[in-house]
Amino acid sequence: MLSFLFSRCNSYFNGIIATTDAIEACKGINIAVIVAGYSDNMERKDTLHENALLLKAHASALEHAAPDCQILMVANPVNTKALVLKEYLLLQSWIKNITCMPHQARPQQRALSHISDTLNVHVSDVKNVIIWGNHSSTQPSDANYTTVTANSTEKLVRELVADDHW
Repeated sequence: MLSFLFSRCNSYFNGIIATTDAIEACKGINIAVIVAGYSDNMERKDTLHENALLLKAHASALEHAAPDCQILMVANPVNTKALVLKEYLLLQSWIKNITCMPHQARPQQRALSHISDTLNVHVSDVKNVIIWGNHSSTQPSDANYTTVTANSTEKLVRELVADDHW
């Protein structure tokens, strides 16, 4: 990963400091990417306490970052973790600097594949699939607004399938 970043984005880096000291790692940084989190084989409700402890430590270390530091939350459940981090941040002006990047790829890809298989269309012709939920065993897909383009015509999946239980 580091070789990729340096080979393609080296003009954006002043350097990298390898450290296990969170405060040293955050001194003066402009971008914080928070990827840490507990979630392996755990339900969302079970991860909240463990993640809160991690995020409290992150928030404390971020006090040493640049005042305009942008914070990117990556590890699920990102929206919940962003809310918890917000509660621990001393600089409340940073709240607007938190961005979440949920990892809905697997449920999203499953839904796209299921719809394209069912309707016998290419997966790239399926648009607007919504996945509800937050890192739990119940992340249902919502095809109410999903469209499929076939023969240059865009149609709602709900109309094409015509089965609410599907």
